[in-house]
Amino acid sequence: MRPMNTRANTTMPFMKMHGLGNDFVVVDGRTRAFNLTEKQITAIADRHKGVGFDQLAVIETSSSADAHLVFYNADGSTSAACGNATRCIARHLMDESGTSNLTLTTDRGTLYARDAGNDLTSVNMGQPQLLWDEIPLAREMDTLELPIDGGPTATGMGNPHCTFFVENAEAVDLSEFGARHEHHALYPERTNVQVAQIIGENHIRMRVWERGVGITLASGSSSCATAVAAHRRGLTDRKVRIELDGGTIWIDWREDGVWMTGQTEHVMSGTFSAAFLERAK
Repeated sequence: MRPMNTRANTTMPFMKMHGLGNDFVVVDGRTRAFNLTEKQITAIADRHKGVGFDQLAVIETSSSADAHLVFYNADGSTSAACGNATRCIARHLMDESGTSNLTLTTDRGTLYARDAGNDLTSVNMGQPQLLWDEIPLAREMDTLELPIDGGPTATGMGNPHCTFFVENAEAVDLSEFGARHEHHALYPERTNVQVAQIIGENHIRMRVWERGVGITLASGSSSCATAVAAHRRGLTDRKVRIELDGGTIWIDWREDGVWMTGQTEHVMSGTFSAAFLERAK
């Protein structure tokens, strides 16, 4: 577990944000330092006894960028990438600084964000990882069509993805399907699972199961992976519109990386009590 430095017996401010229903607790660690245990993270993720989130994101200072971001899943595990959280935080930092362009570092690498106008925020998630050992998979194979029923495509976006193209995305029992494939033996680090349906020219309906989380209303990295997989399989151009359970996102696989554009929302700011954090240790 990567620690966030702490002050004992103190409250902890946070922000609640979402990108198309993909929701986050965001902690600003630039001015105050914190140290959350895995048990505290999962307690915060509890939608009945905590706040609830798909990912928890920490904003840290960076010597080479405007900020550094660290991501945790609802089960306390870490993730190198979280596209929608990156967009939400980029929007917050742009509003805070009055700028329209940002550079952010993550364990995925350096990401670039910009104000796309009309309340939309764009983030460049970098180039996809297409080789088996980059994603990673358990052994060498063609990542375009895996030896799994349904012939899904494997893609890395700083985290692993498994995209199934189906006739009807709504007909898939995602709670069973996603849980089963998240732990498939070909994915040693588990995987995010998408079911995608081509519903028009460069138009995709997609549902997502996130590793360490479950069914989510949206996922930025999953959207990027699905767009890349669809183009690789000759189903779409490099620029697509994806309809998620939580709304619409636009993906554009350019020469400089995979750009994603969509809406974000800063829902509220609050403070975790010292007593809650102490009980959750």
